[in-house]
Amino acid sequence: MMRRLLLYAWALPTTLPGLALVAIGLLTGGRATLVNGVLEAHGGIISRLLRHCVLLKGGASAMTLGHVVLGQDRQSLDISREHERIHVRQCERWGPLFIPAYLLASAYAWITGRHPYRDNPFEREAYEQAG
Repeated sequence: MMRRLLLYAWALPTTLPGLALVAIGLLTGGRATLVNGVLEAHGGIISRLLRHCVLLKGGASAMTLGHVVLGQDRQSLDISREHERIHVRQCERWGPLFIPAYLLASAYAWITGRHPYRDNPFEREAYEQAG
């Protein structure tokens, strides 16, 4: 129990922006559910943000911020759950360094002529472990 609380505290700086987006999502018609200790939210402005405000062509179906997973819809959350849980564990490992490390890894991939998403080591780990 104490270990779990420490992991939530360590990941909190990454979780807080996710919680803010969940609050805005709920105010704009979204939904949220707690699934195995992770808050999953979809709909409302969250869907629009994932479709139009990420650097992936066609948008993202889901995104993890600490112990919050944002999805375009319920089905996106269900389909991506295993992949996104790898990112939750990465956030528990990296804590407040997760977002800067993720962005730096994407920038490094892009600068070296690789794809900033597919060649990001955080994404490769998630795809490999989630199958």
